[in-house]
Amino acid sequence: MTTSPSSALPDSAQRVADLLAAMQHDRPVVMLPSAGRTSAEAAAGLGCSVAEIAKSIIFRRLSDDAPVLVIASGSNRVDEAKVAAQVGALGKADAKFVREKTGYVIGGVCPIGHAVKPVMLLDQDLFRFDSVWAAAGHPHAVFNLTAQQLQNMTGATVADVALVPTVPTTPATPG
Repeated sequence: MTTSPSSALPDSAQRVADLLAAMQHDRPVVMLPSAGRTSAEAAAGLGCSVAEIAKSIIFRRLSDDAPVLVIASGSNRVDEAKVAAQVGALGKADAKFVREKTGYVIGGVCPIGHAVKPVMLLDQDLFRFDSVWAAAGHPHAVFNLTAQQLQNMTGATVADVALVPTVPTTPATPG
């Protein structure tokens, strides 16, 4: 792993570090040597599997314009129908909406410390791992914790949010 705790964190990452300290979280915010905007980039920088990245996906709930945060395993695609069945119809969240509602830029959305408290779902698949990595308010900043700590910090409902890939069928060969 090529990460290091930094005493000179960007403002948004320092805000997360302060929140974590207030929650008595015992692991530091670390800075990746290159951006971790995607789960694959973060996993490469951390030397872990993509599945161990707790990625934050923001949606907009159509009924009230509330932010909906799905914290998913980095290897899972989020099934919007499963999420909508639990929280209501969803719309896409553009960069302005994400920044306004979370206080973070896309690629650095932390599961805690949002400008507007989101409706939250936590991917049950994250509980397969001893620890996971979440964004810490900046595209280069992450922090380590267990899925249970993440659930305790956020109050998120644990749910099945993963899109199950369909297996393509092979047409029968004539003959």
